[in-house]
Amino acid sequence: MRYANQLPEQVEGLIVRLKAEKPHWGARKIRELLVRRLDGDVRVPAKSTIHAVLDRHGLVRRGGGPRHRARGTPLSAGAGPNDLWCADFKGEFKLGNGRYCYPLTVTDHASRFLLLCEALDSVREEPAIGAFERLFRERGLPAAIRSDNGVPFASPNALFNLSKLSVWWLRLGIAIERIKPGHPQQNGRHERMHLTLKKEATRPPGLNSLQQQERFDAFVREFNAERPHEALNMKCPAELYAASARSYGGLPELTYPFHDRDVLVTACGRLCLHRKKINLSTVLAGQKLGIKEVDDGIWLVSFMHYDLGYFDLEQKTLQPLDNPFGTRLSPMS
Repeated sequence: MRYANQLPEQVEGLIVRLKAEKPHWGARKIRELLVRRLDGDVRVPAKSTIHAVLDRHGLVRRGGGPRHRARGTPLSAGAGPNDLWCADFKGEFKLGNGRYCYPLTVTDHASRFLLLCEALDSVREEPAIGAFERLFRERGLPAAIRSDNGVPFASPNALFNLSKLSVWWLRLGIAIERIKPGHPQQNGRHERMHLTLKKEATRPPGLNSLQQQERFDAFVREFNAERPHEALNMKCPAELYAASARSYGGLPELTYPFHDRDVLVTACGRLCLHRKKINLSTVLAGQKLGIKEVDDGIWLVSFMHYDLGYFDLEQKTLQPLDNPFGTRLSPMS
């Protein structure tokens, strides 16, 4: 099938013009007009795709309660402690025993406080989630986390490039920010910390992960409490940072009072409705979604306050709306 943002401009323009001619017609009837007007060699989009086009042009009404349209997340200024944390994996390096170390690092953007530097043995999601959970219990929750588009922060082939880690952050009420690919300067403060970390804590490397973690711990103590920073008027990060007032207490319950029903995403990344299986994404496995019939046979799918897209029971594939987690340019920091 074609997604709404992949249609030829002529076809999308025709859909919009037909809606203007027939403002009270829904996607199903407009599709029939397309069948009559398009040449036989032009593939007619599914009705859910047509509905998504109309939605993007503001030509449909969703009804119900207030909705937050997915618009893409700009990169925030992160002016105060815990407004924004920055996370990354510093490049892997070989330890003295021949095994590789993958340092997971997290800093507070405003204060430069180095929250976490943990020697992991891979970039897999499970160890990263465990490290973040320990950090959240100790420091509370930030308003947002900024990362690059690599694993485990994002999944290249998943819906909106989400990962299980970023879905978990969203469930905790943490906004996700992603720098533009090839633009590490959008995480500039964090990258500069990495240069210092590499020079002072990895050359030469530790014999094993335990020894390397001892070096990281010593670096963190010095970086936060002893090293003055010019950008902080020669203060240390520990003088400016305080733990977040938002404590970590597990995942809140999801409810969808303005939808027709709740559905649980299966382990294989599908939702089931009227004995039909609609493919979504395995990164949403186990999550509760809200669905609402917005037109004849066309359903809106929402996760939390994000409207993800539409599906119809004939096509059985989600037609995504605009990526709510896209990147926008921000001042270099």
